[in-house]
Amino acid sequence: MLMTVDVGNTNIAVGVYDAERLVSSFRMITKSQRTSDEFGSEFYSIMTAKGLRLSEVTDVVISSVVPNLNHALVSSIIKYFRVEPMMISTKLNTGILTDIPDLGNDRLVDAAAAYHEYGGPVLVIDFGTATTYDYIDKDGKFITGITAPGVQIEADALTAMAAQLPKIELVKPASVIATDTITSMQAGVVYGYIGSVEYIIDAVRKEIPDDFKVIATGGLGSLICPHTKKIDKYDPDLAYKGMKLIWERNR
Repeated sequence: MLMTVDVGNTNIAVGVYDAERLVSSFRMITKSQRTSDEFGSEFYSIMTAKGLRLSEVTDVVISSVVPNLNHALVSSIIKYFRVEPMMISTKLNTGILTDIPDLGNDRLVDAAAAYHEYGGPVLVIDFGTATTYDYIDKDGKFITGITAPGVQIEADALTAMAAQLPKIELVKPASVIATDTITSMQAGVVYGYIGSVEYIIDAVRKEIPDDFKVIATGGLGSLICPHTKKIDKYDPDLAYKGMKLIWERNR
């Protein structure tokens, strides 16, 4: 089995493949301080609960945007899985052309998967801690990337900067016409965020007249994507697919 590990700023998302089939996935909270044994213990506990054995994992690929976790994570993979993991970087054969040497690994794997699975040109939107918009042309070249605060960051900022505003659940209220504090905040954050996403897509279409597809991913994408017709498809497994694809190209 192949285990794909996507280390983000908020969560560590793990997908396990048996040949071509994604058989399991799970998430762990990203913590700035964690030992290799703590990583190993969490992997063991979660995978055992899902009916998987660590010994079944024969290969591991890691995409990380949190460098200070890499040493402990890699050490845990070597110690508990007895596998030397492949680390995603622009130095690998990714199938994506780029002139950006410091392109984030998260963006690289999303771009590789979207271009391979859906073809180009394509605009990939990743709703994570930040929301990123990445455009890959018909030849597989990464042309531009746009970065915005994620929807959770916007909600948290509203609470942090206004003393009387409470923390809210991120849901879209039935109407933008709010009748209380909670729904007024939800309406402002969620409806406002949908509007900003649609505006950026329209702005990219205005400056790049190609007929491109819009593919979305990321944990918070399920909140936004059902409420706009400007996104063609929501693919929550895009990062797993990208890591698997790059591993296959470089193993």
